[in-house]
Amino acid sequence: MTDLQPPELKPFHAMEIMRRAKALETEGRAICHLEIGEPGAPPAPKVREAVARALPDPQGYTNATGTRELREALAGYYNEQHGIEVDPELIVATMGSSAGFILAFHAAFQPGARIAITRPGYPAYFNTLIGLGFEVVEIPLSPANGWKLTGDAAARAHAATPFEGLLFASPANPTGAAVDRAGLAELVATCAGLGVRLLSDEIYHGLDYQAPSVSALELTREAVVINSFSKYYCMTGWRIGWMVMPGDLIRRTEILQQNLFISAPTLSQIAATVALGERDYAEEQKAGYARNRLLLADGLRGLGFDIGPPTEGAFYAYAGLGRFSNDAMEFCQLMLDEAGVAATPGIDFDRTSGNRFVRFSYAGTEAAIVRALERMASWLK
Repeated sequence: MTDLQPPELKPFHAMEIMRRAKALETEGRAICHLEIGEPGAPPAPKVREAVARALPDPQGYTNATGTRELREALAGYYNEQHGIEVDPELIVATMGSSAGFILAFHAAFQPGARIAITRPGYPAYFNTLIGLGFEVVEIPLSPANGWKLTGDAAARAHAATPFEGLLFASPANPTGAAVDRAGLAELVATCAGLGVRLLSDEIYHGLDYQAPSVSALELTREAVVINSFSKYYCMTGWRIGWMVMPGDLIRRTEILQQNLFISAPTLSQIAATVALGERDYAEEQKAGYARNRLLLADGLRGLGFDIGPPTEGAFYAYAGLGRFSNDAMEFCQLMLDEAGVAATPGIDFDRTSGNRFVRFSYAGTEAAIVRALERMASWLK
């Protein structure tokens, strides 16, 4: 018998804040939404047109791994964007990256396996893992090195508490940190040397502001790669993503998909296939994020938030609260109720030190960010 209790399953606080913000809007309040990582623009016009054309026809299940058209289009994406050949048979269309994580954990590891994640990091990593009965090892990051995970940090964490898998994202949520090719190669080599399976969350690929994102597939075919149409392609509510699996895991993944989800939504797969050809539209949205990125960073710094250089990727600013509060949840709740600005408390991403941080999303419009900064300036006085 042991007195140790498993970690507590906690709410996704970004969604909790959004729910409160929506409730205030029903009361007639105007809210500036900087809490959710959701593009302000809809999918490309041709994406919506393709779905409209498909709607009159009955839409049944697809193959568990996805339509051939989508998987071949994704193989083309890797060839064009990363210069690598990927077998469409190793690609699985998923119900967003969320389903991809569930499939990856169950396909790659035995029940109860120990998986390492970064802290701060996407809260669903932690909550999904413990909800599925896996153990979690957190590797703390700091602003001192730009919030970046290194091979040395992973090796030291493994020496202290061995783990079977390492899940990390670049560009990362909430920090926007991105590792370069050398940094990713170091992580790949570290995992290979330790016998650790690497899971690469590439959901923010394309949303990079200094150098093109590097896929783990460029360096190894032993990693599990998870991606989504939600962010770069502005398709959050469509719930469509994909995975690229190592050959030894693909059949198990397919069987799990058959039983857990059957297949990804058919209409969303049709939309996603078209979206891959609409990168010019996606790049237009990215240009807006790039402007917002500088505007928000300068504005927050001017207000007294502790914030480093503009982020390298994604569309978030992870700002220190030290001048104002040591309770991020209380700060965000008051800011929403009193100033009408919604942001996410850092405890969503870091249960240990997150009370000193707030995450702001700059995925919306420039006007919303300007309005939010004006409201915060008045409120913080």
